Amino acid sequence: MNKDFDNIVFYDGDCGFCNASVQFILKKRKENFYFSPLQSEFAAETLNESAIAINLETIFFKRKHKIYDKSSAALRICASLKGAYPLMQGFLIVPKFLRDWVYNGIAKRRHRIKKGYCVLPTEEEKQFFL
Repeated sequence: MNKDFDNIVFYDGDCGFCNASVQFILKKRKENFYFSPLQSEFAAETLNESAIAINLETIFFKRKHKIYDKSSAALRICASLKGAYPLMQGFLIVPKFLRDWVYNGIAKRRHRIKKGYCVLPTEEEKQFFL
């Protein structure tokens, strides 16, 4: 598989909150995003190439050959969404350990926030799933 895709979101494919986030990105995107569950072979190979261990409580975002995690990933994804979401990038000035503390709190509770479900992508959206 061609690994030269850009704007790849690696997410927990068994998490309802994570799947809802993928659907949100698909609806609000200004540019193309690609999605790969962390449980996939593609994710394992791609993240392993950068010596990154998979953690299902972490979102990863690959953009321009750099991989971001946790709050940095979420805020950089916001930069490419419609509406006021790009303003969220302003939080990048907050030290990462503080941003990730908030992120970790949400990640620990993600299964309670939104129960698990699997949304089937439309024919048009299928091209964005790796």
